Amino acid sequence: MTAWRRLLLAMVCGVAVASIYAAQTVLDPMGHDLGVAPGLTGWIVSTGQFGYLVGLVLLVPLGDVADRRRLIAVHLAVTAAGMVLTASATASWVAFAGLAAAGMFAVVVQTTVAYAASVSSPGERGRDIGVVTSGVVVGILGARAVTGALTELWGWRSVYVVLAVLSLGLAALVLAVLPTEERSGRPTGYVRAVTSIGGLFRQRLFLSRGLIAFFLFASFGTLWSGLSLPLSDAPWHLSEGQTGLFGFVGLAGALGAARAGRWADAGRAMPVTGLALGLLILSWAAIGQLTWTLWIPLVGIVLLDFAVQAVHVSNQHLLTTAHPERVSGVIGGYMVFYSLGSALGAASTTALFAAHGWAGSSFLGAGLAACALVVWAVNRRLSVDGATPSGEGTDATPVGDGKAVERAGRAASTH
Repeated sequence: MTAWRRLLLAMVCGVAVASIYAAQTVLDPMGHDLGVAPGLTGWIVSTGQFGYLVGLVLLVPLGDVADRRRLIAVHLAVTAAGMVLTASATASWVAFAGLAAAGMFAVVVQTTVAYAASVSSPGERGRDIGVVTSGVVVGILGARAVTGALTELWGWRSVYVVLAVLSLGLAALVLAVLPTEERSGRPTGYVRAVTSIGGLFRQRLFLSRGLIAFFLFASFGTLWSGLSLPLSDAPWHLSEGQTGLFGFVGLAGALGAARAGRWADAGRAMPVTGLALGLLILSWAAIGQLTWTLWIPLVGIVLLDFAVQAVHVSNQHLLTTAHPERVSGVIGGYMVFYSLGSALGAASTTALFAAHGWAGSSFLGAGLAACALVVWAVNRRLSVDGATPSGEGTDATPVGDGKAVERAGRAASTH
């Protein structure tokens, strides 16, 4: 993995995930133009998330069967088609269809992360995943700034046209620059790859990290799917372009957490997760002050995105290390929790804001973060006590010991 290849893979992740989250900044003009009721605009984002969920189950396992490099290019091309459909929509159902299609094939993010994990050396897997995954957060947050500016200049439809062009350009670069993976052993059959995801849900490491991701990204979605609502309301009355600038604030925290991969390589994934989740709860105390000040919430946004990225990278490092023989499947299964959590946060924050204002959304975000911390604490206690549920396989390794998980993953790959 050269620096340029890591950068290209990070860009693929950023553009793909931006196709889902681009609507967050333009909910008001997009909903008004398509005739969507204000209380239901959260579903514009959630539709892409549910499409993403379908893709995680049906498309990501293909990475354990076919050439991931070609899959990345094909998925980017289909995502571009969904963006074109959304940009040309004159009715809400057409836009929802385009968003669902783009969301479904935006799982190219997981295929990309799996590709990075498979071509990385064991001692640098966390670092590479951290850099590539940072593209996801850059896409989510950077899209807010770019979409806001594009919307003010040419309207919300221009956002999806730009994303379509970028997706097609990256597809061509992937085929031209990235090498084909060298795999040992026979590829897993597609049906087996899909059905094996169900077995992961019986394993403690997978289930605990998945539940943490569910609450983590529900809290994340609560902020970024609802932030434009109080900022466009009294007393701020900010435009879409001004609201989008908050994405740059979040980027500072997210990029700062890119080092989480190195912490995971050093076996510190468990303590880093606990500290980051505690920080996530504290961040909501600052973000909740948004109705009377902007400066304190800005600090909270930096802390929130730092915490989310640190936990997300730690989760993926542990899971891909424990399951080196089916990297795509385990990432796809894990991201089911991510998708459901993000959809929950997006749909809930708009409804709570309409009923209880930003205070309601803030309590929701903090409560979801607290749920993630409880899951972490319970799993840590089980690990300390030596409890090992049956059917756990390589996940019987205590999740607090990143190096032990890596050894277990290497051992599993030899059988």
